[in-house]
Amino acid sequence: MYKRQRQAGGGYRHDYNWYDPSHVCPGDAPCDNAGHGTHTMGTMVGTGGIGVAPGATWIAAKGCESMSCSASALLAAGQWIVAPTDLTGANPRPDLAPDIVNNSWGGASGFDPWYSDVVRAWNAAGIFTAFSNGNSGPGCGTANTPGSYTGVYSSGAFDVNGAIAAFSSRGGGENGAVKPDLAAPGVDVRSSVPGDGYASYSGTSMASPHTAATVALIWAAAPRLRRDVAATREILDVTAADAGDTSCGGTAADNNVFGEGRLDAYAAVSLATSATGTILGTVTGPGGAIAGAAVTVSGPASRSATTGIDGSYRLGRLPVGSYELSVTAFGYDTHRSAVVVTDGGTGTADVALTASAAGLVSGVVSVAGEPAPGASVALAGTPVSVTTDSSGAYRLAAPHGTYQLEVSPLGGCAAGASRSVTVSGDITADVVLDQIKDASGYGCTPAQEPYRPGDTRLDLSGDDGAAEVTLPFTMPFYGTGKDHAWVSTNGVIGFAQETYAYGNTALPDAAIPNDALYPFWDDLYVDDSAGVYTASDADSFVVEWRNVRFFADETQRLSISAILHRDGRITYRYRNLTGERTRGTSATIGVENADGTVGLAYSYAQSSLIEGLGVTFHPGERNRIAATFNVHGETVWGQNVLVAGNVAELGGWDPAKALPLSADGYPTWSGSVSLPPDTPIEFKYLIRNADGSVAWESGANRTTTTPPTGQYITHDDFRS
Repeated sequence: MYKRQRQAGGGYRHDYNWYDPSHVCPGDAPCDNAGHGTHTMGTMVGTGGIGVAPGATWIAAKGCESMSCSASALLAAGQWIVAPTDLTGANPRPDLAPDIVNNSWGGASGFDPWYSDVVRAWNAAGIFTAFSNGNSGPGCGTANTPGSYTGVYSSGAFDVNGAIAAFSSRGGGENGAVKPDLAAPGVDVRSSVPGDGYASYSGTSMASPHTAATVALIWAAAPRLRRDVAATREILDVTAADAGDTSCGGTAADNNVFGEGRLDAYAAVSLATSATGTILGTVTGPGGAIAGAAVTVSGPASRSATTGIDGSYRLGRLPVGSYELSVTAFGYDTHRSAVVVTDGGTGTADVALTASAAGLVSGVVSVAGEPAPGASVALAGTPVSVTTDSSGAYRLAAPHGTYQLEVSPLGGCAAGASRSVTVSGDITADVVLDQIKDASGYGCTPAQEPYRPGDTRLDLSGDDGAAEVTLPFTMPFYGTGKDHAWVSTNGVIGFAQETYAYGNTALPDAAIPNDALYPFWDDLYVDDSAGVYTASDADSFVVEWRNVRFFADETQRLSISAILHRDGRITYRYRNLTGERTRGTSATIGVENADGTVGLAYSYAQSSLIEGLGVTFHPGERNRIAATFNVHGETVWGQNVLVAGNVAELGGWDPAKALPLSADGYPTWSGSVSLPPDTPIEFKYLIRNADGSVAWESGANRTTTTPPTGQYITHDDFRS
């Protein structure tokens, strides 16, 4: 770099060495009204122990008016770097452009191409472009523009103990590229400040100067590399000390927290001045090129690479000497061979892998005795992953060995499971998933009953509307009986009140709506191509949202069938799913009690639906009470006593479905059944004769309300 030139008679000449596009500084002399630039420059070229490359010379462009930077000043400064001018802005000299440009600044997180033309010009001129990656961590996807560009070399920040700084922005970057490129010291960095003083600052602004100055050391030690940006980036990459934090994606060797690892200036300069060569080749198998194979060498240095889609790999900047080459790929035997690297040479090492002996792993995934379709079944640490079919079955192939079989169900009815399997041939590995239940005992399983359409259209259309419906029975739900409801256009069936809220939440949630079923709670719209329908019989009630669309997107539509059963079971089925959002990525699916304190979510804002599949919710034992009916009644041979009532458990007044009582205590007949708590019940006893005819006891229906907990027991006399 070039420093400000001292005149023979004293003073400095600032032409071609200083640029202030916003004219912040008085006169023509450089100034620093923020202290930030002086600190970063001291880290690069300062003396007395603060500078990485104290012998380097420098120039500067003031792209920031203060601690903030205008786009116009940054663009003007970027142009000036390529071709510095005199103090009047005239007579540009591209030959006086710097070798390296450090940028300890950045904008918002993400990729914004507004500075791309400047970066392209710098790279075309052979200027090494260093940027801070940003101070927006610790979240993933926080790399700042332009640090997120693939055309720049960006630095994250670590502390004196080698730990990544919480503020250090994480990647990925442009087009999913790993960012930062590496991490450098950036916490409590001591350097110069205006006024002949020193201070300790923290930030990726402090990290990037370490990287930029390391490039200056490399180019000073190995002049042949000057302006060879690609080779220099490679040296920095391969000499960085790996730091395996994959919390934001990537690998142990190259990830979105540390990039290639921690900057090692000594290793980088040592490699730049060493005799090196390259190994490259292609990895193939019986079926052709193998992508994703791991290629490693060990010897004077240890390096690794992954083959591309065409099976090719390259390991550059290897110190000369003898190495062992190892190639591994899932499904193939490991290959090992010896290779020699010569100074400046390029050795070719093509590898043909042999397929490993393999076996088939198959089985059925289930939850609560029901098959679990749509579950992901994978072998941990391998690329093998399959999905269970409609019967919960799966089948995969794997080389001989021991693996961890990982099962992840579709939706929230069950917890995931992991088990060890050893493959030495074909094996069967069934997996039973643990069912998830809420505090009231509600659980769910994949639905077995089919989609049921409605046949009677409700007067319900447009946006955010609701219609009241009457159930043909009393359905137990979280300890109470429900015989009417309000159906919302937004995929909700509410029992407590009319509701048409469109802003869905996770379950449970104390905010209204509560005491509801959520077959598909989202911002839906019932237009002229859609409708809401009902259907019913003695034991079930159906609500169907047919071909409904999303309020903000008429191109995505789906149909939903909610089937309410007399015994408290609730099934949701789905069909004609068109578009990603119909998979549930913005919806709430589940059930919830009256005050929003207990509920079971099948899913919330996640892809959990597949065409043709559904979910059934089952009331748990904690949502029932034990009822015992005892009635004194004398009969003749061939007669039996039963009890019938208005709930499904007592047959819904259908003698063919009535609860039979036992004569073990004759002349007292007894029988037990589970009933919904705190629910009005009507019932009567009847006698079934040997020929199938029935005789009801006389008098009015018996009535009671089941207790909220515990048991209900009768001691009755049959009324002749």
